Amino acid sequence: MAFGDVNLSEEPIRGNYNPGAGGWPTIRYFNKATGLEGAPYTKKTSGAMCDELGNDEHMQAYVEEAGGTSLCKASDGAGCGEKELGFIEKWKGETVEKIAEQQVRLEGMKGSAMKPELSKWLGQRLAILKQLAAAGGKDEL
Repeated sequence: MAFGDVNLSEEPIRGNYNPGAGGWPTIRYFNKATGLEGAPYTKKTSGAMCDELGNDEHMQAYVEEAGGTSLCKASDGAGCGEKELGFIEKWKGETVEKIAEQQVRLEGMKGSAMKPELSKWLGQRLAILKQLAAAGGKDEL
């Protein structure tokens, strides 16, 4: 993940970015799903943008959501929520082969239409499985 800052008086932006719409700062994220146009950050609270994303919990949720990943460390549970910890417990005893099968199944679901929270959970599970596979699966954590 990388963050950038653009001074519009020095570097005018072209395209459909619409800087300033919805208030300042204008926050956009870019990934494979959004392409070069990116997508705007959708506020989750009624507070100011700087206050909302200045909150560690909101910022972590945004990074995970936009990045389709998880900041959860399967090795020690750091940064994990209860749901993620339960998933780690379920899968940490499995073989690398079973973990790989589950990764393929979940990867196949990526293009499906789903609610944002389910899409986030899909990304979190994939990130955890990737860590478990890298650790060698069963009892290697």
